[in-house]
Amino acid sequence: LGIRQVRTIRATIERDGLLADLEAIGATVLANACGPCIGQWERSKDITSKPNTIVNSFNRNFPRRNDGSANTLSFVTSPDTVIALALAGRLDFDPIIDTITAPDGTVVRLEPPRGEILPARGYDSGKNTFIAPPADGSAIQVVVSPSSDRLQLLHAFPAWDGKDYLELPVLMKARGKCTTDHISAAGKWLTYRGHLENISGNLFAGVVNAFTGMAGGGLDILDGTARPFPEIAKRYSIAGVRWCAVGDQNYGEGSSREHAAMEPRYRGGVVILARSFARIHETNLKKQGLCATYVCRTRIRTISSVNATPSACSGYRRCQKKPVRCVINKPYGTTIEFEALHTFSAEQVEWFKAGSALNVVRQKLSATR
Repeated sequence: LGIRQVRTIRATIERDGLLADLEAIGATVLANACGPCIGQWERSKDITSKPNTIVNSFNRNFPRRNDGSANTLSFVTSPDTVIALALAGRLDFDPIIDTITAPDGTVVRLEPPRGEILPARGYDSGKNTFIAPPADGSAIQVVVSPSSDRLQLLHAFPAWDGKDYLELPVLMKARGKCTTDHISAAGKWLTYRGHLENISGNLFAGVVNAFTGMAGGGLDILDGTARPFPEIAKRYSIAGVRWCAVGDQNYGEGSSREHAAMEPRYRGGVVILARSFARIHETNLKKQGLCATYVCRTRIRTISSVNATPSACSGYRRCQKKPVRCVINKPYGTTIEFEALHTFSAEQVEWFKAGSALNVVRQKLSATR
């Protein structure tokens, strides 16, 4: 049983004795941060090597959600039911009629849950660990060990060069669901969330290739060799080859992790084509300077191989209301022209031109100094 909470809730339940009660029944209290919800549980392979179930009271119920294992199913219910199932140790337990045998052999039936709706003594805000930065931080130097595999200084993404994206190779075309877990897997990879180079080793590793039906790999157009998607992306990046990726419906659903947008950008991705985008992920793509474009199902189907190189032209260079003119260059010389839609606002167009939203922030800060 794992319990996660924000600082205020932790301090309040510790003060009121609820934390001790949870620990007394075997609960592990996790840090005040993203925990089981993005696959950070380290669970035994004896458990994850076969189908198993986790029942939780926080949102999003799909395989891999808690521990990164495809064998682990996730179901959502109330906190009261979670506690009851954890005490019983089985999924078919009915807390209304079933009983639990305690370690000493006594048989007990759980009472209906009761408690305070709000703490009678109010909330305890806990210890404030925020350290305010100095008024003038220009002399501060952030030093990261070059041998660190967990931390890496983040360098600004390059600004748009003002040119159309022409004949982009299709690094990946996804079949079916393509969540942020497919794009940037969690689990052990979250060790590297402060090191963009290392965490990019999981880019598209969970995506099912629409051309082959296999997961996690595709064709490298540089030498015609089949490789894992992360390797292909790294090779394209080193060679200076800009590329696009193609999704289906609700591309990027699931966790709002920004690495799922940062990694494609870091590896040289510039355009994502999809029938639709998850709202948060679409914004994250825009923040990193990627062009997220909506394409109808018919046009998606015409991208039939990695050599069907799309070109994304105009549109974003003029204003937020103009569509993006696209051309699919088929391997045998034929072309298919169409217009793709986008939802860039005027502000988001500036993010794109500057290379990222962070670049715009940096420019504004520099202008005030």
